[in-house]
Amino acid sequence: MQIDPIADAAMLSAARCHSRRTPWMPLLSALLELAQGKAELLRHSERNWASVTFSGTRHTVVLAFAGVEPVAAGEQFIDALPDHEFTVPRQLVADAAVMRVEQTMLPEPRLEVEVELLLLDEA
Repeated sequence: MQIDPIADAAMLSAARCHSRRTPWMPLLSALLELAQGKAELLRHSERNWASVTFSGTRHTVVLAFAGVEPVAAGEQFIDALPDHEFTVPRQLVADAAVMRVEQTMLPEPRLEVEVELLLLDEA
């Protein structure tokens, strides 16, 4: 593994700046908490969303659960996500859905879950 302190500092700075404008960091924290801290974030994407009445962002998140206990936590995550009441500052989570699930058993149990969430800006 190679660590580049300059690149890491730039990435952290960009993340801090970006998190002030959008809710992605509190959302990811809430998702990881719902996953009981047993998930690894593989990917996150965000795009603006708007209708005639509302505006907000649509988030796609891919989490991996590797190992027996984490896979069990992942299955609980899948069950809990659609009805979970998220607390994200200045946002309303209007929809949370599981879009894709891939499970493998060898060489160790692994569950990969893709979820999509629609966040609406609170007025």
